[in-house]
Amino acid sequence: MKHHQSSPPAILAPAGNKASFLAALAAGADEIYCGLKQFSARMEVKNFSLQELSALTRLAHDKGTKVHVAINSLLKTDELDKAGKILKELHRWVKPDALIIQDLSLLQLARQTGFSGKLHLSTLSNVSFASALKLVKSKLRVHRIVLPRELNIDEIKAMASDCPKGLDLELFVHGALCYGVSGRCYWSSYLGGKSGLRGRCVQPCRRVYTQKSKSKRFFSCRDLSLDVLVKVLLTIPRVRAWKIEGRKKGPHYVFYTVKAYRILRDHGSDPKMKKQALTLLSYALGRTGTHYNFLPQRPQNPVRIDTQTGSGLLVGKVKGTQQKPFLIPREELLSGDLLRIGYEDESWHGTQRVGKTVPKGGRFFLKNSSKTSPVKGAPVFLTDRREKSLEDMMSGLEKELNKKPVFKIPPAMFTVRLLKKSKSKSTVSDLHVFRKPEKTKFRGLTGLWLQSQAKNKMLKSPGHSLWWWLPPVIWPEDEKNFKGLVGRVLKKGARNFVLNAPWQLAFFSMPKKLNLWAGPFCNITNPLAIKTLASLGVKGAIVSPELGRKDYRILPKHSSLPLGIVISGNWPLCISRIISERLDAQKPMISPKGEESWVQKFESDYWVYPNWKLDISAKKNQLEKAGYRLFVHLVEPIPKEVTLKKRPGLWNWDLDLL
Repeated sequence: MKHHQSSPPAILAPAGNKASFLAALAAGADEIYCGLKQFSARMEVKNFSLQELSALTRLAHDKGTKVHVAINSLLKTDELDKAGKILKELHRWVKPDALIIQDLSLLQLARQTGFSGKLHLSTLSNVSFASALKLVKSKLRVHRIVLPRELNIDEIKAMASDCPKGLDLELFVHGALCYGVSGRCYWSSYLGGKSGLRGRCVQPCRRVYTQKSKSKRFFSCRDLSLDVLVKVLLTIPRVRAWKIEGRKKGPHYVFYTVKAYRILRDHGSDPKMKKQALTLLSYALGRTGTHYNFLPQRPQNPVRIDTQTGSGLLVGKVKGTQQKPFLIPREELLSGDLLRIGYEDESWHGTQRVGKTVPKGGRFFLKNSSKTSPVKGAPVFLTDRREKSLEDMMSGLEKELNKKPVFKIPPAMFTVRLLKKSKSKSTVSDLHVFRKPEKTKFRGLTGLWLQSQAKNKMLKSPGHSLWWWLPPVIWPEDEKNFKGLVGRVLKKGARNFVLNAPWQLAFFSMPKKLNLWAGPFCNITNPLAIKTLASLGVKGAIVSPELGRKDYRILPKHSSLPLGIVISGNWPLCISRIISERLDAQKPMISPKGEESWVQKFESDYWVYPNWKLDISAKKNQLEKAGYRLFVHLVEPIPKEVTLKKRPGLWNWDLDLL
């Protein structure tokens, strides 16, 4: 194989189809990550059948390239058998070097099926602070952590310095950025049942929103591009892989980005080679680049409403008349180039293939039809290119691939081993969760978000009876503060905590003596994930609020822990570390479909809320009969200018979550 522990970091290439996989090999990628047709966090791409991936993996291994398979979707209870069968088939016929996972159930399934490859925790798992690494290594069978994109170089170094032996770090260096923190975005799911945590995101953050008569793409990010800045990463031995995002991209993008980052890694000190790498990246057909937070002294906000953020390389704007629209390209267009006219969320947008070469500054006439009539001034993006040299390299690799024997893969037999329902006879309780202490008329338990902004008032509250909620994201800069806050409330007698990432267990030296629950932001959707939490010392779990009625009913039957559920309250569309400089927090904004929302800052993050509540309180009797014991109500402060709308807040209750 190409790299050993003392070697430079591997270049990890994306592949959403066979052409991109072959392009990654042609470019000399050290590792390739891809997904199957089920349980991938990029379900909108073609992905691979087991039979196809088996042959491609053998070809990759012949070239000394590792293959990682992403099964990084949340799994529902009735999907565990199918996922287990896939793991057995992967182990027998594909033999990938690693699985990329976010759902804790895959840790159990890997053991039950005998999968022998390595396990990598996806960035969707949100391992975001240093002390979490030791817990992951000591308690779970994990070999690599994919770090959040939001970290700066100082935070990456801090994570690396605390990284235990035997655990590697992987870092995104290039590609699309999500506005929301990975694993903390529910926008697509909340508005239409298509969960980003299950690979079905419809990218509502890329759309136009209106605030104070300004209609802009307030949440649409530019692409990450660390390019020449990656040189500093070479000094951090625990960063074992540089990851390029782009499983939706074509082979041209994959080839050029891999080639560029190989040059920057191997010859980044040579000015001529560095210039060559930057030229390659400029033609990789990506959005305008940003290094985001990488340089703490010079951070860049990736949300710039004055720049184009459509996927692909901007090559011009529509000119001419509605009858005869045309484009004057800023770059030469080649025969076979694929153009997209307009943004993907615009109903009239369309694509057009270039028939013959068009010189820079020439004129290319666009198709005009009643369905996709180009709008004058609309941006035109180059989204794919098939130059002959790349096609020839891929053709040669395909000939090698065709020589590989094709196996008929028989379906594996597997039935997941589930536990019987917990025999816990805990009482049924309601838990109302606030941002600050309030005199309340609500019956039941009271919860408080643990936060530094109001710590003096909070810490005067009686600690022993409160349920202290930790935030969904804790960044390295906040880690020391939250360790201190946890210590202070423990000294006051606190015993009840809700952790909104499993790794927050690292803040507790004797977790089994406390009443620690996994919170709803842990995204728990099946009993095997609950079993993993129980092995860590967690006493109960508040399940993901994304599920539907059928899934909620099944889950308690096999849970090894008492279960809770968010039954009402203000649930965020997403949580982000950034906000557009042109967007006002706590002011209402309107989506293209007339939905109102607002942004609120808590601690280091910005929470985006819809102006209607999640509310399945009418289903409480059904849920209690199913076995739920803790019913959570989230009570958030509402800005003065925001009016909550009365509308059904059932979320996915009546849907089969996609």
